[in-house]
Amino acid sequence: MVDEVMIEGGVAVITGAASGIGTGLARKAAEKGMRLVLADVNADLLNSFAETIDAEVLAIPTDVTDMDAVDKLAEQAWQRFGQVDALFNNAGVMATGFTWEIEPRRWRQSMAVNVDGVFHGIRAFVPRLLAAQRPAHIVNTASVGGFLPSPLMAPYSTTKAAVVALTESLHLEMQMIGAPVRVSLLAPGPVQSSIFNDPFGDKVTPETAAFVDTMRTMLTANGLSPDDFAERVFAAMADGEYWIIPQPEALDPLFDRRVQAITGRQAPQNLDFSKL
Repeated sequence: MVDEVMIEGGVAVITGAASGIGTGLARKAAEKGMRLVLADVNADLLNSFAETIDAEVLAIPTDVTDMDAVDKLAEQAWQRFGQVDALFNNAGVMATGFTWEIEPRRWRQSMAVNVDGVFHGIRAFVPRLLAAQRPAHIVNTASVGGFLPSPLMAPYSTTKAAVVALTESLHLEMQMIGAPVRVSLLAPGPVQSSIFNDPFGDKVTPETAAFVDTMRTMLTANGLSPDDFAERVFAAMADGEYWIIPQPEALDPLFDRRVQAITGRQAPQNLDFSKL
């Protein structure tokens, strides 16, 4: 099923646009002839990155945890371009450590960015997309971690599982009202990014340090580049896919084991993410 969204000449809004996956999505959208609204909480990094894009770009420093800021982002997108064709709710953060040692502020930040940020994007953009009565596409970034809970990443696993559920609900609601807005769930595997640059809290245990070192090594050795990853994302969008799983090899074998464990009422087993 071919995606009905007009990509060439369309407008893409991308949060978390100044690093990692966001940069790849922005470059690919520009390559396909889209105009861009790029948002990131790091204003300096965002403005520097926007200058490298060969397309019409509106860069808006935005804290996705602030509903008013995201509403302003939507308002400025429509004021500048008069339309939005693709929304990528992509901003995300990482926090590692034993669950009982995660500081409340880090837990709240993970919830605020990874879950509330997606919710705020939906609240700000969907009413405007429905009022426009034209095809559009919303892509919410979760993770294979949203299907495969991990030790030492409870905030990330929890929030990404929430994004999986939130996105399914939104998809079903768009179907329920017959809206021309397509919804997709994006679940990245390893992608070369800065997400593990500073995942630590006030206390760093040997277990956490070793885990983060393993994850950094895995991202470097096995991670897709943001550009290669974005190529797969846009191909899946063009095919009208709901489940955008650009790296099925990182999800399917472990997810099959998890499903079998659940249906067999087996206790969770520690998954070996180093082999992703």
